[in-house]
Amino acid sequence: MKMPAPDEAVIARRSQIVAALRGIVPGEGVIDALEERRAYECDGLAAYRQIPMVVVLPSTVEQVSAVLRYCHANQVKVVPRGAGTGLSGGALPLADGVLLGMGKFNKVLDIDYANRCVVTQPGVTNLGITNAVSADGFYYAPDPSSQIACSIGGNIAENSGGVHCLKYGLTTNNVLGVQLVLMNGEVIRLGGKHLDAGGYDMLGVVTGSEGLLGVVTEVTVRILRKPETARALLIGFPSQESGGDCVAAIIGAGIIPGGMEMMDKPAIHAAENFVHAGYPLDVEALLIVELDGPAAEVDDLIVAVEKIARSHGCVHLTISNSEEERLRFWAGRKAAFPAVGSISPDYICMDGTIPRKQLPHVLTSHR
Repeated sequence: MKMPAPDEAVIARRSQIVAALRGIVPGEGVIDALEERRAYECDGLAAYRQIPMVVVLPSTVEQVSAVLRYCHANQVKVVPRGAGTGLSGGALPLADGVLLGMGKFNKVLDIDYANRCVVTQPGVTNLGITNAVSADGFYYAPDPSSQIACSIGGNIAENSGGVHCLKYGLTTNNVLGVQLVLMNGEVIRLGGKHLDAGGYDMLGVVTGSEGLLGVVTEVTVRILRKPETARALLIGFPSQESGGDCVAAIIGAGIIPGGMEMMDKPAIHAAENFVHAGYPLDVEALLIVELDGPAAEVDDLIVAVEKIARSHGCVHLTISNSEEERLRFWAGRKAAFPAVGSISPDYICMDGTIPRKQLPHVLTSHR
């Protein structure tokens, strides 16, 4: 069947929009060719795809402001995009909309150790912030699985977490301020290097808003001193229920690990085949527990967690004895999604929130 020709008015409007955007972002900042736009048709959630009308890659705040001002005045839809690693479709383009890519905003602007913060552009990767301060003994706490690639601007849009959010909080707990361009092109600032600005918590509203309230062009985040010691435990259980019970018992004992994650048997096998992290393959559930702080405190907590684990029937327990081993334990968990994807291309991951005491019940009823 012959497809109907695009409406001439639609073509003319698109050409007008593209021409106007080229006037704002000159050179190669506007991507118009179909095959080049196809690279932006989805984020990490590849099950849904849509080629955007046009892609714009600004490099200055003034350009972002002008693009949004033009689109607002001419009723053109805009979807901001960071690194495109999200799994919730937060950067899904629109066929009649502008995709605003923030990848050129990729510089760390200021490192302020006295105030324990870093000012950065939104295109800097999550891990890039830690890399910028690690030589001086600092790091940025939130660490999503995609931290090597995901951008801090996208982290703010999605309020990203990571394996260490249990103790150190999500993105919203570690962002101190942003520069934001509103949809009418107005540039504003929320927060800064200070803590808890007076008035309404507008920064908290922006974090997690998926770009619906504005486009972040600068970020101020809190950095922390690296803990003196960090060690991880691999704890295997004969059932998911006993692993879930152990999670609740550890928290119930007043122990807040630096990170704690659980994997079921299919995920364990997929991750081990993908990364070779040294996971036991004869368990139904694997718990990774990281304890950090002064060495004496960590040693004491390891004894306490081991006691709790054994009381809940653990059948495997390994404690990291080096930083390399600790990182290897986590490498498997952080690669769990691509590992499962490698054996099940249509796998879709959805996040949910479960009370810790209900973990055993949910894990049982989910089968």
